[in-house]
Amino acid sequence: MNWRLTGRYMVSVIIVTIITVFINLFIFMFWLVFQANSQHDEESTPETFTRSFRQYVTLSDNGITVNKEGQKALKEQNAWIQILDENGQDVYHDREPKGLKKKYTPIEIINLHKYKDEQLLSTIYAGGKKVNGKEYSYFIGFKNPSLGKYVLSYDTKEFVTKFNAGTIILLSIDALIALLIGYLFSRQLTKPLGRVIQGIQRLANGDYTIKMKSKGIYKDVFYNVNHLSKQLSSSKKEKDKLEQMREEWISHISHDIKTPLASIQGYAEIIQDPNYHLTVEQIREYAQIIESKSLYMKDVMEDLNLTTRLKNNDVMLHTERVNLVSLLRETLIDMLNDSRYADKSIELQTNVEKLMLNLDAILIRRAVTNLILNALVHNDADVKIVVQLEQKERTHVTIKDNGKGIEEEELEKVFDRYYRGTNTGTTHAGSGLGMAIAKDIIQKHGGDITIQSTAGEGTTIDIQLS
Repeated sequence: MNWRLTGRYMVSVIIVTIITVFINLFIFMFWLVFQANSQHDEESTPETFTRSFRQYVTLSDNGITVNKEGQKALKEQNAWIQILDENGQDVYHDREPKGLKKKYTPIEIINLHKYKDEQLLSTIYAGGKKVNGKEYSYFIGFKNPSLGKYVLSYDTKEFVTKFNAGTIILLSIDALIALLIGYLFSRQLTKPLGRVIQGIQRLANGDYTIKMKSKGIYKDVFYNVNHLSKQLSSSKKEKDKLEQMREEWISHISHDIKTPLASIQGYAEIIQDPNYHLTVEQIREYAQIIESKSLYMKDVMEDLNLTTRLKNNDVMLHTERVNLVSLLRETLIDMLNDSRYADKSIELQTNVEKLMLNLDAILIRRAVTNLILNALVHNDADVKIVVQLEQKERTHVTIKDNGKGIEEEELEKVFDRYYRGTNTGTTHAGSGLGMAIAKDIIQKHGGDITIQSTAGEGTTIDIQLS
């Protein structure tokens, strides 16, 4: 994997380098052509000045000469002039340097024009003009030490051949350099990527103990991989915890269902057995026990079904305008009318008689009932429960008790599915889903539910509805 990444990166570097070289060559050649054209177009270049100087060469009574405009131009250019006749004899000069010869042979004329004369300390250009049928040649020397002139001779065919060979060599060298640099850089760039890929593979295999150092250009990637590892580790712990609670819940439910089933089966067998001569009162008593155990099993199955539907968002709310005060009062009256809770202290406190909200009355009744039953089950028989209704920015339904309270480490588990508190009485058998169902119902209505508790002082549950 690392070599594959390195190879891809190196190929990319080489391609970019070659393209860059071609672009640079194109730009350089274009610049040379542009410079050549621009120099030809400029009138101030020495070559152009020399060619155009013939306009200043005139014939006077004293012979060939340079007019005043030409002399002024020579002074401005810091240049001198020497005019020769057809025999190479000096016939005119102006601003000439020391050591200037009076007569030149043809080869000397060629060399003087072709090469820079170190003795005269000048760069010399040549021109010519025909006056009265006679050819005159002239030299103009520029006393500019920074000015140079070189004559280049080349064979076009050989130049093209060497240029092509040089281009191939240059590209090959550039490719080798790019290969070396690309390899060195790619090792630095792809090595961290290899670590990231290995880390992701470990995550995919279920290893969530990854912790990479967040540094370098990929520090954000390392940070996010570490963050993902923590999230997955947390999710796994939560999943394991939920699975453990589910297994415990199944174990408890199995036990809780087996007990009433055994009772139902036992009393049914007694009623059915002809060897037992039961009175009508005994039959009714046994039937009542069978009914009670059946209702308990029915409640457990309904809790399981409802929590599954709530978890899967498969419960549709049948909302209507409901007087919450009346709903709470009826819920508490129904509970107190139950013989099991007739002697319990459950009180409703409210300063209003009518508070209309859009609610699913059946589900809200179920949620409040579950919360009150939870307070009854997990506390002593003399516990006092107060249900308060207040209208603030939102509607608050508060359920308070003065019971045993809940330990801090258990407080965050209260609304978990399948959780059964440690304060549950030995005679109580429940599904362990009541608090989770209550929370899901409140949240389904767009509300919030919070719990506060102090061990030995009691518990307060606050429901907020809009």
